[in-house]
Amino acid sequence: MSKEDAPIVIPSSHLINTPCEQFDGTKYGICTWHTLISKDRTKSSNHMACGLGVCPPKVGILCAHRHLQAEIYHILEGEGTVTIDKVDYKVDKGATVYIPGDSEHGIKNDSDVDDLKWFYVFPTASFSDVIYRFS
Repeated sequence: MSKEDAPIVIPSSHLINTPCEQFDGTKYGICTWHTLISKDRTKSSNHMACGLGVCPPKVGILCAHRHLQAEIYHILEGEGTVTIDKVDYKVDKGATVYIPGDSEHGIKNDSDVDDLKWFYVFPTASFSDVIYRFS
């Protein structure tokens, strides 16, 4: 194992001490995310980037988009709909979704009460490698 690709442990305090990111305005969605592992931020990981996404109740959505990289979602809390290439898939806590690269996809919260939270993974070193193209 090289120093360039060493183990990384992100403490739980990271979510408390690091502000979440969000879009400027609502054109691309109403959601937030925390990038957890990304070479430009964690100074390691030559192969993977990951983070946590959150759509709030009633209005939460990440609008339809695509990027070259495949992606995996694992639903941590809540219930919602993931749309991939115009096909809707209902998801809830414990569901895992594989999204092929360059597939149009989005996610929305179906709950009026609870957040929809998911863990996402990209097979690329840095989140900045992922170029979002919104529909």
